Amino acid sequence: MEVMSVLLVISSVFAVLAGLVHVYIFFLESVAWTSPRVRRIFGIASETEAQATRSLAFNQGFYNLFLAIGALLGVVLVLAGNTASGWTLVVFSTASMLGAAVVLVGTGRRYLNSAFVQGSFPLIALLFAFLGSTFGV
Repeated sequence: MEVMSVLLVISSVFAVLAGLVHVYIFFLESVAWTSPRVRRIFGIASETEAQATRSLAFNQGFYNLFLAIGALLGVVLVLAGNTASGWTLVVFSTASMLGAAVVLVGTGRRYLNSAFVQGSFPLIALLFAFLGSTFGV
């Protein structure tokens, strides 16, 4: 059995954290969208606006869920010894999460905090995956 480097373990931990954040985002967007708390989080001014955007948020939530599943399943595959498929999923999923955060930053300054929350863990996971695969420490 091959021992995973410390850097790749750190990458895996942050990929799991990124996945969990995106499961939470799925919940907010696809399950709890019209609640007053979620409306405040996303800056939705009224119940009418929340209802009008509900189907869009529902769909967007599932994108987040699928990215989370990819990251989490990738880590499970890595731990099970299927490293090529596992790391492919981890890198693809976390890179997609990071890409979405970059797009969010481009949408306006009011989304900087959300983009930071959405993109920090994937960025760290990718950085350590790169370092671990390059230096193997």
